[in-house]
Amino acid sequence: MEARIWHQQYDPGVPTTIDYPNRPIDYFLTQTSQKFPAQRALIFGGMLPLLGERHSVITYRQLNELVNRFAAGLQKLGLQKDDRVALYMPNCPQYVIAYYGALRAGGIVVPCNPLYAAREVKHQINDAGARFAVALSLFYGNIKQVRDDTPLAHVIVTNIKEYLPGLLRQLFSLTKEKKDGHKVDISGDADTRWFQDVLATAPAAPQPIDLTGDDTAVLMYTGGTTGVPKGAELTHKNIIANAMQEAVWLGGEGEGAGRDVMLTALPLTHSYAMTACMNYSVLFGHTQVIIPNPRDLNHLLHAINVHKPTIVPGVPTLYNAINNHPQVKAGKFNLKSINTCVSAAAGLPPEVQQEFQRITGGKLVEAYGLSEASPGVIANPISRGGRIGAIGVPIPDTDAKIVDFETETETLGPEQPGLLCVRGPQVMRGYWGMPAETANVLRRHADGHLWLHTGDIGVMGEDGYFRLIDRKKDMILAAGGYNVYPRDIEDRLYEHPDVLEAAAIGVPVGSANQRAKVFVVLHPDRATTEEDIVAWCRAGLAKYKVPKTVEFRRELPKTAIGKIFRRELMDEEARKQAEVIA
Repeated sequence: MEARIWHQQYDPGVPTTIDYPNRPIDYFLTQTSQKFPAQRALIFGGMLPLLGERHSVITYRQLNELVNRFAAGLQKLGLQKDDRVALYMPNCPQYVIAYYGALRAGGIVVPCNPLYAAREVKHQINDAGARFAVALSLFYGNIKQVRDDTPLAHVIVTNIKEYLPGLLRQLFSLTKEKKDGHKVDISGDADTRWFQDVLATAPAAPQPIDLTGDDTAVLMYTGGTTGVPKGAELTHKNIIANAMQEAVWLGGEGEGAGRDVMLTALPLTHSYAMTACMNYSVLFGHTQVIIPNPRDLNHLLHAINVHKPTIVPGVPTLYNAINNHPQVKAGKFNLKSINTCVSAAAGLPPEVQQEFQRITGGKLVEAYGLSEASPGVIANPISRGGRIGAIGVPIPDTDAKIVDFETETETLGPEQPGLLCVRGPQVMRGYWGMPAETANVLRRHADGHLWLHTGDIGVMGEDGYFRLIDRKKDMILAAGGYNVYPRDIEDRLYEHPDVLEAAAIGVPVGSANQRAKVFVVLHPDRATTEEDIVAWCRAGLAKYKVPKTVEFRRELPKTAIGKIFRRELMDEEARKQAEVIA
């Protein structure tokens, strides 16, 4: 790639371009298992009252053997190259085994959000044309409910307890399995098998499949936060490239390979965790501490305290929750093992970033990505510490530019806000089965290159640093023709000492003459009024940005990855408007 102004911002030793092997991604698991056979690949477990941390460990040799058996088991059931395999589980060892096993067997992985209801899973399975599904027993009822209306030929069911350590597994069986809905009977269900039975009856190794980097590996659904979920078709090369880009950015492919400990708390069904946690760790032999539920902060903090992770990818709400946890404030947990944290999926408030760095002593930098790009494209340099308030600079082999709102063809200069476009080896092939939608976001520009139009509003500085202002669809159209970006208001609210979480939207929804409405969650021990919040905003924002309405809530809706779900707040307001009109 030609030299770019932002290359001057790279940390020492970070290359501007990388040589990407033309391999399927499971090849790297084989390589890692040979290089670090005894290295801990996965740690999984939890806390027992009075007895402390109990966990199980799977080494890279064991993981590779399990993946081989699962791949062979899928082939024994009739899986053919390019068959889609839906994975409907939270974070657990079975997810990692099934992900790499499906790919090694020649399949295409379809991650399914574990928060999805039956109707949503049905849509995704049908859209992908999945013939196989691997589901947690807790969610099997949803699969069973819709199965007759899908192309599913085989369903494999797994119980969360299967890789828990002995005592914890026994306690789970006695106290939680039946009560919480994990105990299911599949004996009368055709072509339905237990995960462990598939492993036990499979050959030791699968039949080799001719795969290259150009084969499709994953259909990563966008989650539907801006409309109907679409499957971003990611090739093996796409996801390998992004993991290698992350590695050189974090410095994890050199002397640190096989030494870092990754906290995998983000959902592996999301592209962020798939790349930044799982694939990155497997490519370079790092240990993953698997957290099934990141909202269980006590478990997460105990895991940090015991296993001493060095890398903690997250989202702003997670870092904010850690900052404000009473036992963290009281110094009950040792978080000093944390060296590197990358925050993405939403804007990182400066106050959250600074406080987390103070608590841990590590680096927390903001980055930017999207499912259509595997997902990482822009990040702040780690050693330099980046720039607070910026999403950073394009990572190796990645180009980015800002184009005008109207035509989306004219490249804008520094400090001119417009739509962010990116290109690189990590960008998807297109949306699965949606040529019109693909053509709308992947466009060939005058330079001859295909560019991904992200739908996000950004600005590039004179020195190559990018700032993300907001999503185009979330922009508030204020009276007088002003465009108001919700993040400007939210950043101001996070500066208020009483505010724990905040979100801003424009009301009336859909109007061209809007005012800002903010939703605020206060710290548990604080109290303030609507008038105080408005006055606070008035003191730090232009008049046209000051919210007209404040609604206090105990919590805000969030996506599976933990990002505050503005779209749901907008939908709620739209329904209220419709009821008033009716």
